[in-house]
Amino acid sequence: MGDVINGKNLLPESFPGASVDLTAQLGLLWDLVRAPVIVPLLSMAVYVCLAMTVMLFMERLYMGIVIILVKLFWKKPEKRYNWEPIREDLESGNSAFPLVLIQIPMFNEKEVYKISIGAACNLSWPSDRMVIQVLDDSTDFVIKEMIEKECQRWASKGVNIRYQIRESRGGYKAGALKEGLKHDYVKDCDYVTIFDADFRPEPDFLRRAIPFLELNPKIALVQARWRFVNSDECLLTRMQEMSLDYHFTVEQEVGSATHAFFGFNGTGGVWRIAAINEAGGWKDRTTVEDMDLAVRAGLKGWKFLYLGDLQVKSELPSTFKAFRYQQHRWSCGPANLFRKMVMEIVKNKKVTVWKKLYVIYSFFFVRKIIAHMVTFFFFCVVLPLTIWVPEVEVPVWGAIYIPCVITTLNSVGTPRSIHLLFYWILFENVMSLHRTKATFIGLLDAKRSNEWVVTEKLGDALKNKSNAKAKKFKFNFNFKFNFGDRIHLTELGFAVFLFFTGCYDFMYGKNNYFVYIFLQTITFLIVGFGYVGTIVPSA
Repeated sequence: MGDVINGKNLLPESFPGASVDLTAQLGLLWDLVRAPVIVPLLSMAVYVCLAMTVMLFMERLYMGIVIILVKLFWKKPEKRYNWEPIREDLESGNSAFPLVLIQIPMFNEKEVYKISIGAACNLSWPSDRMVIQVLDDSTDFVIKEMIEKECQRWASKGVNIRYQIRESRGGYKAGALKEGLKHDYVKDCDYVTIFDADFRPEPDFLRRAIPFLELNPKIALVQARWRFVNSDECLLTRMQEMSLDYHFTVEQEVGSATHAFFGFNGTGGVWRIAAINEAGGWKDRTTVEDMDLAVRAGLKGWKFLYLGDLQVKSELPSTFKAFRYQQHRWSCGPANLFRKMVMEIVKNKKVTVWKKLYVIYSFFFVRKIIAHMVTFFFFCVVLPLTIWVPEVEVPVWGAIYIPCVITTLNSVGTPRSIHLLFYWILFENVMSLHRTKATFIGLLDAKRSNEWVVTEKLGDALKNKSNAKAKKFKFNFNFKFNFGDRIHLTELGFAVFLFFTGCYDFMYGKNNYFVYIFLQTITFLIVGFGYVGTIVPSA
């Protein structure tokens, strides 16, 4: 019996015709599932991606047509709405100027706290008609002391500035803004202006914005445009400038001109406090408390006004780590808010059906969900997979022509960076992986949906630090590799997948996609190894 059954009889090669060639076995399995399973699923994925591409194309085309009409035929905001400068009255003094609250939320803003406080204190608004409120949630006691002393310094100059702290960071920024409106000295304020810690308004900011609110009682919000003081710092900041310039030049302008609605950007804007209260105040149920408030106020019938020529200087995140955290919040938050508000929008009876359709379909579904998903799934997953399954074809119009038109329309906001357009496409494709993951987290209301990480601002710290090091160690180059911050395994995994796909297409493909795929592979590798943005030297 032992001669009949032994360990060797159980090995694969003991069976007739059996082979240990694992590659051949996998190939046989692939052939078995390819036609009945893989081809239909991949074909369906292609159709879905093409449908999403057409939706995004129609949205971009619509906004492109509207922005042309706005620039050519729409009147300037000063002529569309009542507007005239507020002047001092010799008899009543400054009473013609409404009392304005300026909120500056902060969290361990060591490098930039002086910038925003100084800019707010230098606004050309009567000092007795302005209250500056520094909402400091810092956990570093040294930084808290520095910020408090800066507030005291300005207070000694006659500026009405208040330093406010909380016992806990409950609600993060939304909680700080909400708590700030509860103080007794705020009850007489008609408007509130919000500036994040790195924002630097021009002295005439209030004089240009407030008259729109004073003379047009239906307007709840006046939003200014962001300008970036460090856009030329590195390639990462140039890429961000291209994306954000389109947002401000087209998306905000179109929303303001056609529906008097757009998403509040969280800073650089002036709110009517009565509108905030009617909408239910600040809520911390998502990481986009600004968008949440804007949608709720819009559903109450309030109007918003975007002023493209009213600009506020700010800082872009220049480290890739800070940028990733910011993009997670900006992608996850809107998707999570959409999940929580879509039925409320549908049932609302105070706004028109057309406006509800715009908010649900255009503002949320296409821009906040479809735009991320189609970029990632189509160009990083589905299109490469069709190279391995040549039975499934992608029409040229869907793979090349329409995406080229969409990209061209996206580039109108930053003409000076037109030469970076191709690399911007590759970089956006890589970032779409991160944004798509964040979007799903928001839609599913998963664990990280309410993750809040304050975007790190460097101010002049990096420049000063580099100069100090250069003087002290002129020829000493010390580079420390931080594995956790620099290596991104998901991006590296996609780089490997795309590399082998490009090699296969080069040898056996018929559409020559390998040119794009190899370039996309390089971009995934650059991001995967963390060679993006400013690398902050170790202390």
